[in-house]
Amino acid sequence: MGAPPIRRSCALPCSHPRWFRSPCRGPSRMADLVLCEPIELYNILNQVTKLSRLTEPNYLCLLDVRSKREYDESHVITARRVKKKANEYLIPESVDLECVKYCVVYDNNTSFLEILRHSSDDDVSDESREGPVLGAAIKCGKALTHLTRHPVRILKGGYERFSAMYHFFRTQKIIWMPQELDAFQPYPVEIMPGKIYLGNFRQACDPKIQKDLKIKAHVNVSMETGPFFTGDADKLLHIQIEDSPEANISPFLRHVCHFVEIHLELGSVILVFSTLGISRSCAAILAYLMHRNEQTLKRSWAYVKKCQNNMCPNQGLVTQLLEWEKIVLGDLVTDIKDLY
Repeated sequence: MGAPPIRRSCALPCSHPRWFRSPCRGPSRMADLVLCEPIELYNILNQVTKLSRLTEPNYLCLLDVRSKREYDESHVITARRVKKKANEYLIPESVDLECVKYCVVYDNNTSFLEILRHSSDDDVSDESREGPVLGAAIKCGKALTHLTRHPVRILKGGYERFSAMYHFFRTQKIIWMPQELDAFQPYPVEIMPGKIYLGNFRQACDPKIQKDLKIKAHVNVSMETGPFFTGDADKLLHIQIEDSPEANISPFLRHVCHFVEIHLELGSVILVFSTLGISRSCAAILAYLMHRNEQTLKRSWAYVKKCQNNMCPNQGLVTQLLEWEKIVLGDLVTDIKDLY
């Protein structure tokens, strides 16, 4: 059975896939359908430029295909509900999937890219359906692939898994005003699920973030002194270096790796941070991943860049990380040109 067609809320019925052209890209083609791990959506929600990237209209389209009752009870922040009527999904008219970078769809608990069972009551609207329809996110996602060139992401484990992992991102709020998105305070990005986070000084000083993420140890790679774990050498590693090409982080890299390893063995959750969370703290995270996984700077860089899109260690730190690669692997493998 094919995916039910998509309708715009105020558009004519769509009995076959519609193809659009947009000024923001070339000729249209069908996109892929891929699974999205909860950590990936969490990190997408927490990207920052000067403000949260959620303020950008073409950044994220997060769609909830559960019943109205379930959506009204709680949903992921900024998610819009997709209604279903007469076997057609009704996408909000304001959504322009042609230009959206991330389109993420979720239902209750879909975990595979297959429709697990077919509903026998497809002609019944979501308003009157009480229980979940397994595979609903996939059915909707397949129809959406005709409207975008970027992959349509299906949230693995659905709302049940995401809300269990990130309960603080549940809400009943339906309409977000621009000023509310401007004021949204992102959380640190997640590097190792439930174990290591990468953030900035403001986040390190926020008691709610510390509580929500269950942070038990800090690696502070900045000149500032935070309010948590001050004077507690067992829980705080403070590397006082400036964010400048002349700053020397090399003597501290083994200490960083040892500190993180000890706390992971203890089951502690660690926040690594610097002033902005894009240079010195990223260098510390990169060094640890290279050491832990015995992998190249290039591979570690690609992974951290995916978690923290605006990562940008200064040139001096990158040079020292290349030297660290020689220590970890016994040879220089990464070409600095491959990092930019």
